Amino acid sequence: MSGRSSSERPVSERAVEALLSLSGRVLPLLRQWVGSDPGSGVARALLALATGDRWDDAVLKEQLSLAHRDALAAGEREASLVYGVFLHTHRQYRLTADHLVDHFARWPADEQAGLMLGAFAECGDASYRAHGDALMERQAEMAGPDSWPWQSWLASVRAEQGRVREAYELAVHALDLYPRSGVAAHALAHAEHERGGGRASADFLDRWLGEDPGAVQSRHLNWHSALYSLSCGDFADARRRADTALARTDVGMRAATNWRLLLVGQAPAGRSDPGQVRELLAAPGGMAEVFHTFNLALALAVEAATDDLHVLARRAAADERPDYREVLAPVVRALAEITAGRPRAAVDLLTALGEETERIGGVRVEREIVQDTLARALVDAGEPARAAGLLRHRTTSRRHHVYEDLLLVARTPADPVRALADPARTPSDPAPAPADPVRTPADSAPAPADPARAPVVAARTPADPARTPAGLADSR
Repeated sequence: MSGRSSSERPVSERAVEALLSLSGRVLPLLRQWVGSDPGSGVARALLALATGDRWDDAVLKEQLSLAHRDALAAGEREASLVYGVFLHTHRQYRLTADHLVDHFARWPADEQAGLMLGAFAECGDASYRAHGDALMERQAEMAGPDSWPWQSWLASVRAEQGRVREAYELAVHALDLYPRSGVAAHALAHAEHERGGGRASADFLDRWLGEDPGAVQSRHLNWHSALYSLSCGDFADARRRADTALARTDVGMRAATNWRLLLVGQAPAGRSDPGQVRELLAAPGGMAEVFHTFNLALALAVEAATDDLHVLARRAAADERPDYREVLAPVVRALAEITAGRPRAAVDLLTALGEETERIGGVRVEREIVQDTLARALVDAGEPARAAGLLRHRTTSRRHHVYEDLLLVARTPADPVRALADPARTPSDPAPAPADPVRTPADSAPAPADPARAPVVAARTPADPARTPAGLADSR
């Protein structure tokens, strides 16, 4: 970065830096850039990338049409970048990924285009994810080891690949280059989770966030700290973070924290409102993404809403999408069986899935909760040796593993999670089957540089409140 003071640097440079680092200053700076240079198509597109989830389709379409018009006048690279933003903000992830392959072939290591590389993982296709990883590696190599954005993104890829030592070293290197890299801090959080991070790891994140409390990933990094607290047995701190750092809309992170607490016999933090969860499931986006729906199922499990879980499982089983029908449905049924005190049935359902649980979406840290659930069910079904084998890679490689140790503790007698959630709780009333997602007419895309490549773009689903914070270059 430039040696000039922040006030001397152009607002465009400061805005892009804030966007790449996921700074809490990103939105004011992007708005300032658009206001000071309304003819910049790139400025307008990057603002849409950062805030598009909050805009309705008409506003998003209008803003990106203006951005594309202005970008065409600026040059081919700018027009290509804005077109990629259009596809990404409309959640056309396969088209975004395909477009990025062409874009990077012409403009290697383009940092602004790198903000959209998460599209490869969002496709939900293992071949696309692998292609995206390979593309990321090539771009990082071309950018060189002194590029903190590309070193940060590469650290994230390595963490998700399970190459923990490399991820840790890359994240530390990126933070040495640029200490405020939010992507690197997040990649380090993932690597530290795999290494069994405890209080020291949480303290690092607290210090890092203390310098920018409004950082884009503030709530999500606090969730990682809650997991560190679980790993070292500080359950009160895990509850405190869930209650104070997470918003009501953070349904997924709250549920993931509470379900883990319940699995090890601990009281949960403040819970989600079951009515809110039912509303989210009934909303147009309730079944739009498999991982989002899984998070809502976890929220129902925390409430021991067995009947609601069975309703959701039947709906997923009838879904035409394979990931819902073949993976989500049995996982939700397993949650229902556990809340009803039938761990053997849950064991059979989850064991049959095996590695297919990866299709539930999310990333390694998030999917690990399925393995936690299976381990608890195995112990409660009288098979502690199988449970210990399932978790051996964690109990032997992580510095702190109090949480895993407690997953392997037998309950005498084995108590269903329903009793831990609320001993006096009565079975929930069946929830009405949520309405099918609303399908609206396809939106038309602004014409790209090559009009023949313009796709038909379906209407966006609403922002996903159960996912980790959206943010640009989501490095989960």
